[in-house]
Amino acid sequence: MDSFDSQSPPDPQLIDTCVHCGFCLATCPSYRVLGSEMDSPRGRIYLMDGVNEGKIPLSATTATHFDSCLGCLACVSTCPSGVKYDQLITATRPQVERNVPRSVSDRLFRALIFNLLPYPGRLRPLLYPLAVYQKLGVRKLIRASKVLDKLSPSLAAMEAILPDVPATAFHHGFADVIPAQGTRRFRVGMILGCVQRLFFDRVNQATVNVLSANGCEVVIPKSQGCCAALPQHQGQEEQAQEMARQMIDSFAQSQVDYVIINAAGCGHTLKEYGHILAKDPNYRAKAEAFASKVRDVQEFLWAVGVVTPLKPISETPLNVVYQDACHLLHGQRISLQPRQLLALIPNLKLSEPIDAALCCGSAGVYNLLQPEIAEELGRQKVDNLLATGATVIASPNPGCALQIQKHLGLQSKQVPVLHPMELLDAAIRGEYFLADHQA
Repeated sequence: MDSFDSQSPPDPQLIDTCVHCGFCLATCPSYRVLGSEMDSPRGRIYLMDGVNEGKIPLSATTATHFDSCLGCLACVSTCPSGVKYDQLITATRPQVERNVPRSVSDRLFRALIFNLLPYPGRLRPLLYPLAVYQKLGVRKLIRASKVLDKLSPSLAAMEAILPDVPATAFHHGFADVIPAQGTRRFRVGMILGCVQRLFFDRVNQATVNVLSANGCEVVIPKSQGCCAALPQHQGQEEQAQEMARQMIDSFAQSQVDYVIINAAGCGHTLKEYGHILAKDPNYRAKAEAFASKVRDVQEFLWAVGVVTPLKPISETPLNVVYQDACHLLHGQRISLQPRQLLALIPNLKLSEPIDAALCCGSAGVYNLLQPEIAEELGRQKVDNLLATGATVIASPNPGCALQIQKHLGLQSKQVPVLHPMELLDAAIRGEYFLADHQA
């Protein structure tokens, strides 16, 4: 295929808003690592324009430059011209998936990702052999031999970020409704996530505890699936649309005031449902109504107020560094609220890292599909976080947490990586928690 097809190609009017000033270059993580103009937002927009006009072919070579984009949206925050790069790259990725042939190994690996990771029901049975693999020491042998690095860098990258399988991964969730403690202030729905509900169930439990303690009745529909973030970020358009419809249907009868999410990447996608289903006459209005109720849990709590007392969670001042997840910072413009919430905890000192807005390299499944670039970004992120001297890292996104934990391990650093909700939950209970949360 020499050009984009007629199904929603990148909008030429959006392309023309780019004046090629170059402000985006300094904030683009892929450009910072690769140093190539075509691997920057400005360069990719140039490519989009060329493909649209038939001057540049939509080829495997062109696709590599679109693939190298993390979708972190830092350029959107930086651009003085207000270029909607997020809409441009979102329109381009499905074009690449439909029209550019990939290698057999790439197709197989992507099929594995998109048919497994967004489906907790499919993933959960695999946790049993995975737990055995980890507990019996096979993991250490595989990593020491570097056999996966030789067979497939992508498979090696997937194995490297796998956390220990927690015991909670094998249970099947929460009650349908968790009552508010004290006077009910709100009735909220909660989304459990895919990887989150299996490997970070403790984060979901902490989130439920914090919401309940602050007067929220929490509704958790059993029928909910994936929010569609993973396929949406990689151009799997039909899969993303089907998952969005299913999520909307699962909350259709819940009668909630808000829909709460505690994962940054998921939250950004949930708020985009109106755009994802804009061409579906049966779901367009439902999608817009659903998206209007979606709130990141930190955004929500700061807006409605924390009404339950918070206690110290450490005998001595606890130095915490907050890691900005890209889809929270750039996608949802949420930065102050998490810091303001953490600052409410007595005896907690909040540190700020340099280059706080730089992506950690996780970016959904980017660290699996583009492991070399992700490795360098992960190293830089962890170096910057450790340089603060913090003894706890607070991260609001499971993918970021996995990436950071991996690179802490590579440096043999034992620093807990916790969700802000875990810190708030501990402060509500007044428990000194660090001994139970070592990395």
